[in-house]
Amino acid sequence: MQRIHFYKMTGTGNDFIVIDNRKRIIDADHCHDFVRGVCRPRVSIGADGVILIENDPDVDFRWRVFNSDGSEPEMCGNGARCAARFAYLTGIVDMPRMSFRTRAGIISAELLDTKVKVQMPAPRDLRRNLEADLKGRPFALDFINTGVPHAVCFLKNEKKLNSINIARLGHALRNHESFHPEGTNVDFAFIENSHRLSVRTYERGVEGETLACGTGAIASALLAAVRGQVESPVDVRVRSGETLTVYFRKTDGSVPFEDVCLEGNVLVVYEADLWPEAI
Repeated sequence: MQRIHFYKMTGTGNDFIVIDNRKRIIDADHCHDFVRGVCRPRVSIGADGVILIENDPDVDFRWRVFNSDGSEPEMCGNGARCAARFAYLTGIVDMPRMSFRTRAGIISAELLDTKVKVQMPAPRDLRRNLEADLKGRPFALDFINTGVPHAVCFLKNEKKLNSINIARLGHALRNHESFHPEGTNVDFAFIENSHRLSVRTYERGVEGETLACGTGAIASALLAAVRGQVESPVDVRVRSGETLTVYFRKTDGSVPFEDVCLEGNVLVVYEADLWPEAI
């Protein structure tokens, strides 16, 4: 295998290995071992996931995003923002506005210097007041799919949010029978005021807490809005300490939201060549 040029990028704490794959240097349909190899920290690059940018006949480009365990989700909000800035920086697109194809549909993006704003797919499958029992300990959850599934547990205070055992409880709820067979991402959220949340996320596919999750920030904001406790725009403070902003318009539908957008910083950490021996 030849050396592979890549960018290491971070979207408010979610880090990705981003590769221009328009010449198909990587077989995206059979790259699970490659993804697992390069996402390993300390022995390879290390990342929450891998993004491959490919050609598309109808929009600016197509992307494929993979979690660090090699699985391929339909959507990743922070990954989408990284893909958009990568495409602009590398000349794949020459305008700060673009559209690209994902497994969840075509989405649009706009660059505002190092900030990137993406319009997300329409949310679906809203379910409220679920109860998941973990060995006699009940958890009240709301659920929504914001491109990928999210179960959100709202906590009463920030101290509880900071002290909760995400690894143990997130793993248990992620695999709870209520969400079989695919499982779910799990968010723990605290509503600070009508325009601000704090959120911690256990991500399916990473199988642990990440420093940020774009679709989780959206899910938490939308479900808080369903409760009547927040209004657009909503600033969501994530575990990295950075803030994502969620925009939406309320409607009268069964999933009462349109024009859902996610905005936040995207930074280039470095660009380099991956040697085959590090895979």
